[in-house]
Amino acid sequence: MNVSVAKVSAIAPGTTKAVRVGDVDVMLCNVDGSIYAIEDVCTHDGGALDQGRLEGACIECPRHGARFDVRTGAVLALPAVIPVPTYAVRVDGDDIYVEA
Repeated sequence: MNVSVAKVSAIAPGTTKAVRVGDVDVMLCNVDGSIYAIEDVCTHDGGALDQGRLEGACIECPRHGARFDVRTGAVLALPAVIPVPTYAVRVDGDDIYVEA
């Protein structure tokens, strides 16, 4: 399912936005003007990542400090050991589409 979920203009570089795609909570991340989409869940304990701090391409879970690369979903710091799911993003004008 390829769904328009937000506007690029609503997500400033260095910020995130939580959206719902079907039955999945997704977090959009603007990294230097490029939009990435990951599941809005820390694989360590199931908490939401959207309240975490985005620094470059790294999101830090606000609960226990696990860190993930929002471009790939890769774990960058414990206590998480499982990568976070990522989703394909397509930008058309100001519209962001996510395939989930």
